[in-house]
Amino acid sequence: MSPRINVSEARKNQILDAAAIVFARQGFYQARMDDIVAESGLSKGTLYWYFKSKDDIITALLQRVFDEDLIQLQSAQHTAGSAVERVIGLSRHIAADFTEIARLVPITFEFYAVASRQEHIRIFLKEYLQAYHAILQNIVQQGIDTQELRPVDAKDVATTIVAIYEGLLLLWVVDAEHIDWHTQPEISIRLLFDGLRRLL
Repeated sequence: MSPRINVSEARKNQILDAAAIVFARQGFYQARMDDIVAESGLSKGTLYWYFKSKDDIITALLQRVFDEDLIQLQSAQHTAGSAVERVIGLSRHIAADFTEIARLVPITFEFYAVASRQEHIRIFLKEYLQAYHAILQNIVQQGIDTQELRPVDAKDVATTIVAIYEGLLLLWVVDAEHIDWHTQPEISIRLLFDGLRRLL
């Protein structure tokens, strides 16, 4: 017997996929719920059954992306290899997913704007960044414990890594011609870790 399809989850993903296309094409503020309805091929009643507002949709959309990011991070935390190799592997994963990232970057910054005015979204974003930071801090600490890296503050290093990724996203939005997402994340992480390696 084949597994039963979760229709509710399938409908939500159908709406979120449509919303990502509409938000990327028209921008968050210009997009209307009717535009998402048209793109999804579902009825307006179905859309409002699952999501009451655009804020609800963008929250669910980014939660889906963030959940996938955390799965990748958690995997890196337990993968064999040095701390440097694992963080560079994450950078390569980001580069490999460049097409999806490019489509969602404008939505991500809209999400930050929504977070500035809605506390529950700000709390969600804070929890995601804290989880992201904690995993990176653990990987860096493993590198310190194995004497791969100098005895620095792992928390500070994790903060710097997050800042590199977030900063590169912002720079790419402002000046995409000078930020190559296929190479720059790895280059930036290598430069950071070159200064952190324990000298033999």
